[in-house]
Amino acid sequence: MSTSVSAPTAGRQRRAAPGPVPVHDAVICVAAPALAVSAPHGQLRAEGLDGFYRDGRRLLSRCELRVAGAEPVTVQARTLDAGRARFTAVVRTPGDRGPDPAVTVERIRSADGGERITFANAGPVGLRLPVEIGFGTDLAPLSAVAAGQPGPEVPCAVSGSGLRWANGDDTARVAATPAPDVALASSGVLGWELELPPGAARTIELRVEPAPAPTTADGARTPTGDRPPPMWAQARLESDDPRAGPLLDASLGDLQALLLRAPDHPGDSYVAAGAPWRIGLAPADALWAARMALPFGTRLAAGTLRTLARVQDPATGRVPGVPRHSGPHLPPLCSGVEATLLFVTVLAEAHRWGLPDREVEPLLPAAERCLGWLRAATTDAGLVTDPTADGWLRSEVQAYAHRAALQGALLLDAFGRTGADGWRTHASALRAGFRRSLWADDAGGGRPLSARAADGRPVPVLTSSLAHLLDTGLLDGGALAPGLLDKGQTEQLGRLFAAPDLDSGWGLRTMSGKIPGFSPFGHRSGAVRVHETALAVSGLAAAGLGKEASALVGGVLDAAAGFGLRLPEMYGGERRSPGAAPCPHPTACRPAAVAAAGAVHLLMALVGVRPDAPGGTVAVRPVGTAPLGALRLSGLRVAEQPFSVRVSRMGMAMIEEAAPGLRLGS
Repeated sequence: MSTSVSAPTAGRQRRAAPGPVPVHDAVICVAAPALAVSAPHGQLRAEGLDGFYRDGRRLLSRCELRVAGAEPVTVQARTLDAGRARFTAVVRTPGDRGPDPAVTVERIRSADGGERITFANAGPVGLRLPVEIGFGTDLAPLSAVAAGQPGPEVPCAVSGSGLRWANGDDTARVAATPAPDVALASSGVLGWELELPPGAARTIELRVEPAPAPTTADGARTPTGDRPPPMWAQARLESDDPRAGPLLDASLGDLQALLLRAPDHPGDSYVAAGAPWRIGLAPADALWAARMALPFGTRLAAGTLRTLARVQDPATGRVPGVPRHSGPHLPPLCSGVEATLLFVTVLAEAHRWGLPDREVEPLLPAAERCLGWLRAATTDAGLVTDPTADGWLRSEVQAYAHRAALQGALLLDAFGRTGADGWRTHASALRAGFRRSLWADDAGGGRPLSARAADGRPVPVLTSSLAHLLDTGLLDGGALAPGLLDKGQTEQLGRLFAAPDLDSGWGLRTMSGKIPGFSPFGHRSGAVRVHETALAVSGLAAAGLGKEASALVGGVLDAAAGFGLRLPEMYGGERRSPGAAPCPHPTACRPAAVAAAGAVHLLMALVGVRPDAPGGTVAVRPVGTAPLGALRLSGLRVAEQPFSVRVSRMGMAMIEEAAPGLRLGS
């Protein structure tokens, strides 16, 4: 994405507003647990969230470049990939003839603490350029900076070819190549005199890191780029719609940038929730990302499940999670409920995509503990309550539970464990309870209730979270499981999703625009959350409602183009109008695990690959309306082998590459 900017007003003092720092127009580079954040002009001025961060601490808050006594004029900022950004600027010098500047400045900034600044002279005469860079830091924790409470700037000292800061146990340093001609600790300035003949270029490289730099057990320096290996390098999507392939690439790139190694188990990786606020483990987000990335391999799912099994409460089976705001009409919902039930689903689906038995079996006890929690949370009426919400019944929780019961039965059957029939009976009772208590019939075809309060009061609020009702999973032979909704109810929910009070034109709103309390920037009261729209697309597509699914796909693709193909975790739910662009939410994470994974899931839903690796079959059921036109998808993994498929403009699929012996299912 390119952004044109103008030079900042010199000397203007801004008082930060209380609350989270806005980051909707920030340039964010991520290589978790490191990130770099700046305004589009590229200068780090210690304003807002400016800085280089690593492991939740700001190592550098100021990095202000001046050339010949003036700031370069930044004319463009763009991300090169998830971890790097490029800022292009020009500099006026006394030797310029006419209005055209001869000197350009390119800054390539990397999340891992590197910055490469190149000065190029396109003029006819040689130049001697005085260059100064002013540095500073408060060594503040990211949480304090994010809340608008940075610390005072820490005094610095000259150290080798750069500067060093220390505040108790927290230290940082910046090293420069070539070594500066001048280093002033009092003002935190490094300076150079660069000789630039006509047509020549000179480069200054900076490296920001903790001081001393992290080392391995044998004393060698730990590379700041010690990142989990690439997981999806072979993934490719070619399509008549030119946005689809780049969106897949950008989304998988964002997931790669958010990968973290599990502490004490570096072979296991999971996805951090998002940048800049949530560079850490959020179990529900990590599981959603792992589930939605399954078409490209099971390695992430396996690492995520093993990580969460280690932190699961062995007594209750609960996977940890924090309460989440649910909008103006519902009490908070603990994300641990979602994570606990999703654990079973991810393990079962990973097995069907090809996670080997030897990796599934050690995780079965954790899955059985999750099912034990489900049994304890189920009422006599067959429905599931959140123990932290005083007996409220929510439709989305019933969807999590129904899916976990069916997928748990599949797992138990596959590994010869007892109880599978009981969980199918449990799912049947849950279906009956849902249709009795959480579906309201009316002359217009009826509608699902978002919830029923503990006192029995219905809460008929339409939200995007109702998309979970369409997410039933798969059974043997690729056939859809009986869902919470029957065929007529599914079609009615599709019609409700297509109505303009829920479909903003950019995706599904988290609350209907007709409901009191609607706010286009409320993260549970009207904003668009991509992964729930993606779930709606996959559910509608699986139910044969291709027209409704295609309309949502088009809205999300248009929104993605408006965000430079890096979708934020949420964005404004204002009704789309001709010529408009989607409105960013000022504090949304971008990149975000659930948004990036949601974009992947949405694109995969259009192809409809339904594997059964243990049974040696795979079915492909693309959306008949072919909203992307003809496409070819490669780099998938089914039964641990490469899998490629082509879909025609008529919505007909042809498998081009598959594991030997894999049969085409019905």
